[in-house]
Amino acid sequence: MYGKVIISAKVPEGQGLWPAGWMMPTDEQKYGQWPRCGEIDIFETLGHNTNTAHQTIHYGLPHGQQQGTKVLDTGKFSDDFHEYSVEWEPGEMRFYIDDELILTCNDWFSSPDGNEEVEYPAPFNQTFFVQLNLAVGGDWPGNPDETTDFDKAQLEVDYVRVYQKPEYDTNVTKPEFDSREADETGNFITTGDFSDPSIDLTADEGWNFLLFENGVGAAEIKDNMIEITTEAEGDVDYSVQLVFWDVPLENGKKYKVTYEAKASEDRNMVVCVSAPFADWVRYYPDTEVALTTEWQKYEFEFDMTSKTDKRGRLEFNMGHRGSTATIDITNVRFEEIS
Repeated sequence: MYGKVIISAKVPEGQGLWPAGWMMPTDEQKYGQWPRCGEIDIFETLGHNTNTAHQTIHYGLPHGQQQGTKVLDTGKFSDDFHEYSVEWEPGEMRFYIDDELILTCNDWFSSPDGNEEVEYPAPFNQTFFVQLNLAVGGDWPGNPDETTDFDKAQLEVDYVRVYQKPEYDTNVTKPEFDSREADETGNFITTGDFSDPSIDLTADEGWNFLLFENGVGAAEIKDNMIEITTEAEGDVDYSVQLVFWDVPLENGKKYKVTYEAKASEDRNMVVCVSAPFADWVRYYPDTEVALTTEWQKYEFEFDMTSKTDKRGRLEFNMGHRGSTATIDITNVRFEEIS
């Protein structure tokens, strides 16, 4: 319970392979079965995409998770050994890859029955064990295929090191998350008209442009709009993705989203309101939207029937739609209407 764990490993490459170094509680029933018991993933890679590594914690009911991702500019995690680590203290976890800080977590929760929360920092205040495995198949990596070379399907581990401080201060409290406030017009979206070209699209707050699963593209803010160009559409809807983080959604309230969009040629994209910290449920379902070469205004409404979530996310997913046509978006509004 608490400490620093370091794993030096070289992962295999191959469709359907899923190597990992991770931690589970000694007493899985203390707060209830997974994910309520908690899980600490020091590293995971997918065999078909080994230039990317993930570090994650799972907890709570509804299922909450926080994930950090490292994408190598050159080479792959399957080319050589890399060092993955977590520094786990009461009230905070810090994840590193090759000494680079990838993810900091301090606002998890435990709710065995989905209602009342157990006192923080549960469930990460109990003993965990370390395990290493090479899984095959599953929803995330997919199944092996004719390209998978099982003669090379080996997870190589150079060392596992575990350290502890002489003592830890267990008197910790859960940090308060400052909910985003709507502006004077009632809009929760900051700079929805993209009038500020200096917006940092790489930040994990506000507007964020993301690429996954072989998606290749770029985003540029200009002329009071954001323009998304795609070179490779990737393998999933979110391979090319524009999101807006941390929209507070209150149980029992009604919300409306409006935006304007067009494309360089007729094509589709998928829009939704998701819960990145609550098992990726959809408060507004993945909905395909048809774009034309002319500006059009789109809108949808939804009722928040789930547990209050201060960190909802608006998503525009432009991958895997059979098109690499450029998309322009502007005048995005997200407002409470009840």
